[in-house]
Amino acid sequence: MVYQHIISTPGILGGKPCIKGTRISVELILETVANGASVADIVREFPQLSTDAVQEAVRYAINALRSERIIDVDIAA
Repeated sequence: MVYQHIISTPGILGGKPCIKGTRISVELILETVANGASVADIVREFPQLSTDAVQEAVRYAINALRSERIIDVDIAA
């Protein structure tokens, strides 16, 4: 999937996915949503973000989790 607003650069935020042209990470956007903020609240708090960018950050996270694989490993003590 191609993202217009999401970028990951090793020298910025340790390579965490963030909104292009900012140091606002997808993680920060998700934390803000988890704390009850709406997309409109986030755009008001971070005026450099567009509604499309915030929505794409959420979609990015959904897609990352969708492709995540959990491997159950039993470790002997």
